[in-house]
Amino acid sequence: MLPGIKLGYDVCDPCASPTKALHCVEHLLAVNGSLPALVDYTDFRPPVKAILGERYSELSIAIAKLLKNLGMTFICQQISCSSSSPVLSDKLRYPSFMRVIPSDVYQAQALVKLMSHFSWNWVGVVYGDDDYGRAAYQSFMQESEGKICADFEKVVPHYLDHVDVDKHIKDVAQSIRKSEAKVVLLILKPQLVEKLFKEMIQTNTSRIWIASDAWSMNRFLTKMKDINKVGKIFGFSFSMGITPGFEDYLKNLRPTPGARNDFIEEYKQLRLNCSLSPSTCAVDDVLQAVDLREAYRERVAIHAFAHGLRALLTCNETACSGDTNFPPWQLLESMRSVNFTLDGNTYSFDENGDFADGYDLIMWKEKNDERFIEIVGKFLLKNGDVEILTHLCFILQLLWSKCSESCPPGSVKNQSKIPCCYNCVQCGEGNYTDGFDLPECLRCPKGMWSNKGDSKCRKFEEKYLDWNDSYPIALLAATAIGLVLVLTSLIIFYVHRNTIVIKKADNTMSCFMLLGLAVSFVSVIMFISRPNEHLCRAQQAVYGLGFTLCVSCILVKAYRTFLAFMAFDPDSQHKLKKLYKPLINLGLLTGGQGIILLFWLVFGSPHPDLKWPGTGMEKYVVCDEGSIVGFGVMHGYIALLAFICFFLAFKGRKVPHDFNETGVIIFSMLIHLFVWLCFIPIYIERNKTEQRHIVQASAILASNYGIMFCHFVPKCYIVLWELSENSRASIIGRLVLKGCFDDFCCIFIHFSTYTYRDSAFMN
Repeated sequence: MLPGIKLGYDVCDPCASPTKALHCVEHLLAVNGSLPALVDYTDFRPPVKAILGERYSELSIAIAKLLKNLGMTFICQQISCSSSSPVLSDKLRYPSFMRVIPSDVYQAQALVKLMSHFSWNWVGVVYGDDDYGRAAYQSFMQESEGKICADFEKVVPHYLDHVDVDKHIKDVAQSIRKSEAKVVLLILKPQLVEKLFKEMIQTNTSRIWIASDAWSMNRFLTKMKDINKVGKIFGFSFSMGITPGFEDYLKNLRPTPGARNDFIEEYKQLRLNCSLSPSTCAVDDVLQAVDLREAYRERVAIHAFAHGLRALLTCNETACSGDTNFPPWQLLESMRSVNFTLDGNTYSFDENGDFADGYDLIMWKEKNDERFIEIVGKFLLKNGDVEILTHLCFILQLLWSKCSESCPPGSVKNQSKIPCCYNCVQCGEGNYTDGFDLPECLRCPKGMWSNKGDSKCRKFEEKYLDWNDSYPIALLAATAIGLVLVLTSLIIFYVHRNTIVIKKADNTMSCFMLLGLAVSFVSVIMFISRPNEHLCRAQQAVYGLGFTLCVSCILVKAYRTFLAFMAFDPDSQHKLKKLYKPLINLGLLTGGQGIILLFWLVFGSPHPDLKWPGTGMEKYVVCDEGSIVGFGVMHGYIALLAFICFFLAFKGRKVPHDFNETGVIIFSMLIHLFVWLCFIPIYIERNKTEQRHIVQASAILASNYGIMFCHFVPKCYIVLWELSENSRASIIGRLVLKGCFDDFCCIFIHFSTYTYRDSAFMN
């Protein structure tokens, strides 16, 4: 890269002191033993062209201020591998400062992303009272606003020899123990972290610790006594890597013949206590105490210098033609535009003189009584998100540090005054959430719905009267019993057709009544199963014709009794008697209903439709009336016939003859009118559910059973169990009870004893 050029170095240890760091800079830039005081340093050419350092931001800030001249020039370029304070990105104040790491602004983003990734929104923050600590704390609070909330915020004096440092550490430890926050962010120097951990170990307090880059890679802390008692430790470090050949170089490192390397000797004595047992010491022992990955950033920084020099000195493959005695500001201008690839990674400086690659997410894992540092993920600035190993995600998701419980899918956050604290409220019907802690419910798409608190929308379920459901089974059972009663009555009426009771009941009309009831009972079966167009039409048409036929027969009977009542007015009776044509009357009355049904089916036919009551996941497949007018006229026509029956029977209730049937007509028609009067509001209320079919089918059954038990069951009972009393004389003997018709309550008690008068009376 730099043919003919050799890079040298001079080393000075500032001992973590800003004052000492300034002395080091003065020593490094000295010319003839001292740093000259010049008005303009534009042409100043010190032997050191660039300074690599400092480690801590506080020292780098002090150095950067010194290197910047009061004018527009600066004394020397500075490049750091670890100083991450955001203020150093200000090129107006620190024009000569550059670094091969990101600013703490991005570390704050990484910390917030890590906490958000595991839903840790209730944390504690402890930071040092120095430029680095305050800047990192402010960056974190700005980045976390509205996402992460601090249960407590504590500041600790930065200087280790501060008179109250131990008091502050104890106060911080007390706040951590009292807090509900299980995650604590420490933006401190390693020495302060050590003091705090000792307090935690003494009180057996365990937390999840998030380390800032200032101590996340500190190997001394990993070997603290009882370090495993403090809990899990995570942090971000600047991206690390392996320097090829560096390990072999250290293994083979030897002083030159006749020379002594004081650095190696001092390192052995300080870290390995070789002075106590020198026979056990070897160069390999040094490698056990050094994380070779930490030197990677120094390698990147040297390569950045080298590429800047190559461009400045116009180097080619064989030589560098530029002047090596250049002022340092020229190297800075050259380095700002470098773009190079190292170990497969591309590096360059942004407009603030910072690298913008990212961080390694590290975890301090337990190993015997110590910890070892392992990379478990990354935060890349270009992606803006934390990538974590899968197995670690599963472990960390079990760790909880929140102000409020997570709102599960199907609910949303009802925010309190504190951004991280809230109550969970279930989404209403038609709304959903499919994730945790969402701020508002989502609306279900068209054609789908959700119940209260659902996490997804589903298609509606079709609901109708199925053959296996309880209601349809009950309807079928009632229908079957009704049909059995109809068939039984028909058989009894046929077998005993020559008895007085059957003859006077008008056997022909009774058979037509039974036929109408049978048809009406059959219509109930059509309300079961999934409706289709044919079933919807058949339901209403079969019931309408069947029950109309039955009521028409009753009307014919009532009319005959009414004519008997009109015997007191012979002229009126003679006129009305001309209208008494039983079969013709029956055909006309039933035909009228047929015409109504025909018009209804032609102009507004019933059809299947999906009805939704506005709530729930079920849409009901029901038969829509089509024309509500047609539906009303059909039922109104039957109600009109029933009312006429009731009126005629009521008028003729005191006819003095032995076979008067007005009582059962009145009672059966009252049952029908009452049932259908109750049917109207219930049917309207249940209009959007499958129960509308249950309501109508139940009303049909109630009307049918009312006629069966009023008109047929009593006569069958008399025929089967009172044949000995079934004589004209016996029945006439009961006329003493006819006064009971004046009292309505006696109608039901005695209606079984009355039958139609014989035809001779009519003549």
